[in-house]
Amino acid sequence: MNKKKNKTAEGRHPLGLLQQMKCLSLLLLLMLTMSGCLYPSQSNSDPKTAYRESVNRIQSAIEAFQKDEGILPILNADADTPKYEKFRVDLSKLKQLGYLDDIPGTAFENGGSAYFLIQNEEVKPTVKVMDLQTVQKVNDVQRMVDQYKSVHNQQLPAGEKLYPGFHAVDMNLAAQAGSPSITLKSVYSGQELPFMMNEQGTVFVDYAFDIMQALEKTDGSSDDEHAVSDDPDLRNHLLTHSYFVPVKSVPYTLENNTPVAQIVQNQSK
Repeated sequence: MNKKKNKTAEGRHPLGLLQQMKCLSLLLLLMLTMSGCLYPSQSNSDPKTAYRESVNRIQSAIEAFQKDEGILPILNADADTPKYEKFRVDLSKLKQLGYLDDIPGTAFENGGSAYFLIQNEEVKPTVKVMDLQTVQKVNDVQRMVDQYKSVHNQQLPAGEKLYPGFHAVDMNLAAQAGSPSITLKSVYSGQELPFMMNEQGTVFVDYAFDIMQALEKTDGSSDDEHAVSDDPDLRNHLLTHSYFVPVKSVPYTLENNTPVAQIVQNQSK
């Protein structure tokens, strides 16, 4: 009798195991299918195309809003807010009043990594992109520099001198505070850009490489060369050739055909 029961149990075991395996396979397939539906934009969309579409949509919305209301849909900013961080577009207001069907997925307000700003607001309001990943990395390096100063008698983790009043941040020294080294890829060229700091230890991005690339896109005529040499702020050329603003930066002027960072007292200009 016992043998019969054991035989019956042994006969059923492979079938039960096969059914369990089938159920597990179906469950895994369902999970993979669902995860693919959750993140379609991460694998199929081109970031540059997404930003271009977002800028175009918001540009049309602010123009229509200004025409109707006589003002720009911007959020209030302090007088000392840096030039390339102020005049944020009030996307929520544009959506609420029907000028936008929805807030673009590239915007921070909808889970993205950018703020949308209005530049040239007094003459020809133009929508530009402020990359928040760049801002975050500069802020992280700033914390490293501040922490280094606090334990090294206010000395800076200074590397080579880049311009009068500016040194590169020695990331090996700054990382001694226990933070990992941080690198930054340019939103303009994709090249790695250095972090620099002034004599007070305020951290900025050195955009000289990107500015040189932007200048090379000019026609090269004598009029263009004269205009460039007299330009009080070469960062304007980055705005001309891109949707992005050079956030966390200082002005540059052309000296000996090379962009040179300038010391400024008021970052809001």
